[in-house]
Amino acid sequence: LLAKRMVDRKYDTGQAIVNQGQGGEGFFIIITGKAEALRERSDGVKVNVNTFGPTDYFGELALLDDGVRTASVIALEPTTCLVLTRWDFLSALRDDVEMSVLILQELAKRFRRALDTL
Repeated sequence: LLAKRMVDRKYDTGQAIVNQGQGGEGFFIIITGKAEALRERSDGVKVNVNTFGPTDYFGELALLDDGVRTASVIALEPTTCLVLTRWDFLSALRDDVEMSVLILQELAKRFRRALDTL
Protein backbone atom coordinates (compact mmCIF):
# COMPACT_ATOMS: atom_id res chain seq x y z
CA LEU A 1 0.00 0.00 0.00
CA LEU A 2 2.76 2.45 0.92
CA ALA A 3 5.12 1.37 -1.86
CA LYS A 4 2.58 2.42 -4.49
CA ARG A 5 2.71 5.96 -3.09
CA MET A 6 6.50 6.34 -2.99
CA VAL A 7 8.64 8.16 -5.59
CA ASP A 8 12.35 7.88 -6.44
CA ARG A 9 14.67 10.79 -5.72
CA LYS A 10 18.37 10.98 -6.55
CA TYR A 11 20.98 13.00 -4.63
CA ASP A 12 24.58 13.83 -5.53
CA THR A 13 27.52 13.48 -3.16
CA GLY A 14 27.39 16.31 -0.63
CA GLN A 15 23.80 17.24 -1.45
CA ALA A 16 21.38 17.78 1.42
CA ILE A 17 18.49 15.34 1.42
CA VAL A 18 16.84 17.22 4.29
CA ASN A 19 17.94 20.28 6.27
CA GLN A 20 17.72 20.74 10.03
CA GLY A 21 15.21 23.40 10.98
CA GLN A 22 13.26 23.24 7.73
CA GLY A 23 9.84 21.72 7.22
CA GLY A 24 9.65 17.99 6.70
CA GLU A 25 8.62 16.66 3.31
CA GLY A 26 8.22 13.08 4.36
CA PHE A 27 9.83 9.72 4.93
CA PHE A 28 12.91 8.41 3.10
CA ILE A 29 14.22 4.89 2.47
CA ILE A 30 17.72 4.66 1.04
CA ILE A 31 17.84 2.31 -1.95
CA THR A 32 21.45 2.87 -3.01
CA GLY A 33 24.23 5.01 -1.61
CA LYS A 34 25.08 6.31 1.82
CA ALA A 35 24.14 9.37 3.89
CA GLU A 36 24.82 10.83 7.31
CA ALA A 37 22.55 12.64 9.74
CA LEU A 38 24.14 15.73 11.29
CA ARG A 39 22.63 17.74 14.12
CA GLU A 40 23.92 21.25 14.68
CA ARG A 41 24.01 22.08 18.38
CA SER A 42 23.26 25.53 19.77
CA ASP A 43 27.04 26.22 19.96
CA GLY A 44 27.36 25.62 16.20
CA VAL A 45 29.12 22.25 16.47
CA LYS A 46 27.76 19.60 14.09
CA VAL A 47 27.43 16.11 15.54
CA ASN A 48 27.01 12.95 13.48
CA VAL A 49 23.96 11.24 14.93
CA ASN A 50 23.60 8.42 12.41
CA THR A 51 24.85 6.96 9.14
CA PHE A 52 22.43 5.40 6.68
CA GLY A 53 22.89 2.85 3.90
CA PRO A 54 20.63 0.74 1.69
CA THR A 55 17.34 -0.26 3.38
CA ASP A 56 17.84 2.29 6.20
CA TYR A 57 15.16 4.92 6.65
CA PHE A 58 14.63 8.29 8.29
CA GLY A 59 12.10 11.09 8.48
CA GLU A 60 9.32 9.16 10.17
CA LEU A 61 8.54 12.07 12.51
CA ALA A 62 7.68 14.21 9.50
CA LEU A 63 4.94 11.71 8.65
CA LEU A 64 3.14 12.39 11.91
CA ASP A 65 3.40 16.16 12.31
CA ASP A 66 4.40 19.19 10.33
CA GLY A 67 7.30 20.18 12.60
CA VAL A 68 10.80 21.03 11.41
CA ARG A 69 13.60 18.55 10.75
CA THR A 70 15.63 17.67 13.83
CA ALA A 71 18.82 17.03 11.81
CA SER A 72 20.24 17.45 8.33
CA VAL A 73 20.86 14.36 6.20
CA ILE A 74 23.65 14.68 3.65
CA ALA A 75 24.48 12.23 0.84
CA LEU A 76 28.01 10.85 1.31
CA GLU A 77 27.96 9.38 -2.21
CA PRO A 78 25.42 9.32 -5.03
CA THR A 79 22.25 8.20 -3.25
CA THR A 80 18.79 7.14 -4.38
CA CYS A 81 15.86 7.24 -1.98
CA LEU A 82 12.22 6.27 -2.05
CA VAL A 83 10.18 9.14 -0.62
CA LEU A 84 6.72 9.04 0.92
CA THR A 85 5.00 12.35 1.57
CA ARG A 86 3.06 13.03 4.75
CA TRP A 87 -0.19 13.47 2.82
CA ASP A 88 0.11 10.09 1.10
CA PHE A 89 1.06 8.42 4.39
CA LEU A 90 -1.94 9.82 6.27
CA SER A 91 -4.24 8.71 3.48
CA ALA A 92 -2.81 5.18 3.68
CA LEU A 93 -3.26 5.09 7.47
CA ARG A 94 -6.91 5.92 7.06
CA ASP A 95 -7.22 2.94 4.70
CA ASP A 96 -5.35 0.38 6.88
CA VAL A 97 -5.84 0.48 10.65
CA GLU A 98 -3.57 -2.54 11.32
CA MET A 99 -0.67 -0.76 9.61
CA SER A 100 -1.31 2.25 11.85
CA VAL A 101 -0.92 0.10 14.98
CA LEU A 102 2.32 -1.51 13.74
CA ILE A 103 3.84 1.87 12.89
CA LEU A 104 2.93 3.30 16.29
CA GLN A 105 4.54 0.31 18.01
CA GLU A 106 7.78 0.80 16.06
CA LEU A 107 7.86 4.51 16.86
CA ALA A 108 7.41 3.73 20.55
CA LYS A 109 10.39 1.32 20.42
CA ARG A 110 12.56 3.97 18.75
CA PHE A 111 11.54 6.59 21.29
CA ARG A 112 12.45 4.26 24.16
CA ARG A 113 15.86 3.56 22.58
CA ALA A 114 16.46 7.28 22.18
CA LEU A 115 15.58 7.93 25.82
CA ASP A 116 17.94 5.16 26.93
CA THR A 117 20.85 7.00 25.31
CA LEU A 118 20.29 10.17 27.35
